[in-house]
Order: sequence, then C-alpha cells, then structure tokens
Amino acid sequence: MKTGGQLIVEALEANGVERVSLVPGESFLAVLDALADSKIEQIICRQEGGAAMMADTWGRLTGKPGICFVTRGPGATNASAGLHVARQDSIPMILFIGQVSRDAREREAFQEIEYRRAFTEVAKWVAEIDDARRIPEFVTRAFAVAASGRPGPVVLALPEDMLTDTVDAVAARPATPVPAFPGASQVEDFRNRLAKAERPFFILGGTRWDEASVEAFAHFAERWAVPVGCSFRRQMLFDHTHPCYAGDIGLGINPALSKAVKDADLIVLLGGRFSESPSSGYTLMDIPYPAQSLIHVFPDPSELGRVYRPDLAIAAAPADFVAAIRDIEPVAAPAWSSRTEAMHGAYLAWSTPPATGPDGVHMGAIMSYLEENTAADTIFTNGAGNYATWVHRFHRFRKYGTQSAPASGTMGYGLPAAVAAKALHPNREVICFAGDGCFMMHGQEFATAVRYNLPIITVLVNNSMYGTIRMHQEREYPGRVSGTGLTNPDFAELARAYGGHGETVTKTEDFAAAFERARKSGKPAIIEIIQNPEAITPTRTLSEIRGQ
Repeated sequence: MKTGGQLIVEALEANGVERVSLVPGESFLAVLDALADSKIEQIICRQEGGAAMMADTWGRLTGKPGICFVTRGPGATNASAGLHVARQDSIPMILFIGQVSRDAREREAFQEIEYRRAFTEVAKWVAEIDDARRIPEFVTRAFAVAASGRPGPVVLALPEDMLTDTVDAVAARPATPVPAFPGASQVEDFRNRLAKAERPFFILGGTRWDEASVEAFAHFAERWAVPVGCSFRRQMLFDHTHPCYAGDIGLGINPALSKAVKDADLIVLLGGRFSESPSSGYTLMDIPYPAQSLIHVFPDPSELGRVYRPDLAIAAAPADFVAAIRDIEPVAAPAWSSRTEAMHGAYLAWSTPPATGPDGVHMGAIMSYLEENTAADTIFTNGAGNYATWVHRFHRFRKYGTQSAPASGTMGYGLPAAVAAKALHPNREVICFAGDGCFMMHGQEFATAVRYNLPIITVLVNNSMYGTIRMHQEREYPGRVSGTGLTNPDFAELARAYGGHGETVTKTEDFAAAFERARKSGKPAIIEIIQNPEAITPTRTLSEIRGQ
C-alpha cells in the first residue's frame, strides 16, 4: 500500500527522472514528502514561470520530458509562460499541478481552476488524476505523449486528497515514445528529387534530434555538398564552421540568405514547422503552395501540409530520417557545390562582428572576445530582445546541446534556462545573455543559482529600455516615446547582494578582465554592460531608425 504522492515519485523514478524544478505548495505536500526519500534532485525555484522554463530547458537539451511541480491557481498560471514556450517550441515537458480536493471541485474553491479548460491551448494533453490507483497509467502516458510525434508539454492535475489516499497499484514502467521511420520508397523518392535539383537548400529545425543524428546529418551534408541553414534559435543543429553552413533562417536574416532561400528550386524542411519567425513572417515560401519544390520531414503527420503543401511529405522524426539517409550514394560532381561554397562565405562575412559602433561599449568586440575564449561545448542561453541579435548572428555554434533559447520569443527565459543547463551539465560553462528588461522578468532565479552553487555567467546588456519595442516604436511613431523607458537597479550590486559576483563594464576594453574575474570567482555572476541606447542593432542606430 502506497500513497498517491509515493506513486507519483515512483513513476518518475521508473521513467529515469533525475531532477525536478518546483515551487512548493500545500496542495502537493504528499509529493514533497515522497521526494524526501527519493534520489531525484529538487531545484527549488523562486517563481513558477522560472521553474517551468527550467523544465523546458531540460527537455530541450536532453530530448526527455523536463519535470516541474507547482501549486494550484496562481502557481499554475505563473507556470503557463513556460508551458507556452514548450508548446510553441515543441519541447517535451510534464507540468504537475496540485489541485483542490475532489469534494471541493466546481465550487470555485480556494485557488481552484479547471485545468482542462485553462490549458488545452498550450498543452498536448491535460488531465486530472481522480484515482490514485491510476497514477502509473497516467504518468506513463504523459511521458509517451510529451515525447512522441510533435513533442510538447503535458499537464497533470493532482487533487490534494488523492495524493494522500493509500492504495494498491501496479508498479510503473518506463514509457516508450512512438518512433516515426521513413519508408524505403520515401527515401528513394527523396534521393531522386535531390539528385535532380540544381539549387537545393536544407533547413534544420524542431526537436527529436540528438548528438548522434546531428553528426550523422553533417556527414550526409558533406558527402552531398548541400547548403544547410538552421531555423530560428535552433542553431545548435549544425556546426557553423562547416563548409556547408549557410546561416540561420529567422528574424534578422542575412538578406543574401533570404534571397537564396527564395531562389532555391528544392527546399528540405527537416524537423521544423517553419512558422512565423523562422519564415520571416511567412515571406520565404508561399502559402499554401511554395514556389520551390518542398520536401517536408516532420514526426507528426497532422503538421504536414497544414501550412505549406509539400511535394513530398515524410512523417518521421529527424533522428530516424537522418539514420535512413546518412549513407545514400551522392550524385557525382553536384551542380550546386559552388553555390554551397559561396553561401558559406557569405555567412562568414555576415557573422563577423563589427569592431566599432556608437560611443560606449562595443558589443561586436565583446562577441569577438567570447568567440576566442570560450569552448565549443559552452552553453548559451537567452530570452527575447534586441540584445539577443549579438548571440544569434555573431556566435558560431559548434555542437549539439549548446543552445537554449525560446523560438516563441519569451522574455525572462535566459536566466532560468542557464540555471537548468548548469544543473544538467555542471562541468560545462554556461553563459546567459539578457537585456535589462528581460533579466528583471525572472531575475529572482539568480538566487536559485546561488543556493545550488551553479556558477553561471550572465552578460546583462543594459540600455535602460525595452529595446525591441522602442525600435518598433521609433519606426512607426518617430520621436513619440511612450511606455518603453526603464529604471533599473545596479545589477552588479544586485548580484553581490544575492551572494554572487558582480561586474560593471562601461568601456569595451574592460570586458575581458571582468569576464575572467567572473570565471575565477566560482560564483554565479552578472556582468552588467552599460550600453549606449543608440546601439539598438548591430547595423543601425536608434536615430537612423527614427529617420534623423
């Protein structure tokens, strides 16, 4: 006989869970009690949104569902920001929510929400476990649903009294995600279409990749000499120094790359949906019938043809598809090889940081320093804002598992993602990029980093405004500033107040020494960069956007 709380923890253990993020609540005390006897590591967070984003990061970097526990009502709605990221970014995650007792439901009891109605839009499956004997069934299904097809978040609500019921139940077993293999005829069709193309282009995206499949695709690309791009914030899927790499496809795309995508006669979408941000606002391919011939490979057949009608649709996970094509015989002397070489050259020019800029700290020089002084397996995280352009455009990702950033464009994501990444990989360097507005949305998780001695380094670009919104504002309503200015704390002092290491950089030449001091401190660190507000993008100032 076991309590519902014990059965929840045993089901997690059966599915190989090593850590969970949570903000404690009285609605799931029985689970907290069971965790006290488990080897599962608990990362206690300061806000449920940050906890959910940590679980998203674990799902993003491992391919296995990240696990998060929050309490009912306000705790659950706080966590919905992380749910939204996981849903839009196709990240496997399971959110467990404490719920009101079963005999109090439908009375608008204290902090009561009906989660099926509330979260269906941002989760693959939402359920409530009424009977503790069914916990192994529900949890095993949750793992399978979260990781199969198009991965995504699952929500399981846990009534408080159900968790204290003592019952007999079957032992939980590990879930088995559903594979999605391409057929032999589809692989042959794929090869024939690629062999006949003159200007092919591959766009890698989505999830259900792993280190082996990334390496296998690089092998395929090299043998076929095809140009390859990575979808928005999926840049860890291909080595940027590889001669086949052409750049990232998304916001702020290289104009030369945009033209090349439009001019391609064959596009292979491998793993991604090619939604609004990766497609530059749905401008790179026509809807519903692209001008380019389209091969779309995606693990969920319901997504194939939903926006773009492909000439060849293959329902397969990227890793399984790559395993099937890895060694297919390439054409001799492909017609596109010189084009591939030219596209890589254009990428290298585009991704070389500018040495100067408006008066003040020059981010281009800082990016050059980081490129020369960080290892290939360094993990970079960020949220949303113009500051992120410096990472996405000028950092050359080399390895799988080195990026955690929301394609959904969620602010506040970078810091909790960095905490999660460091907990997952304590022997690798983790660098979080944040803006002043972005950092303050989940900056309290810096306390979590201090508590667990996770020495992340946060490069905080402070221009005292919501920079992206200000940029759009100046373009649409020049000179009429409203609602975008910010008043900030001394972020370096804030880091020290939390028990971390703090640095303030006001001159470009001071960054290197500040970064090395942060490294050597062995503590979570914030390096605050005081940036000239004019330096709103790498190529245009705020005044230029305003038209002055």
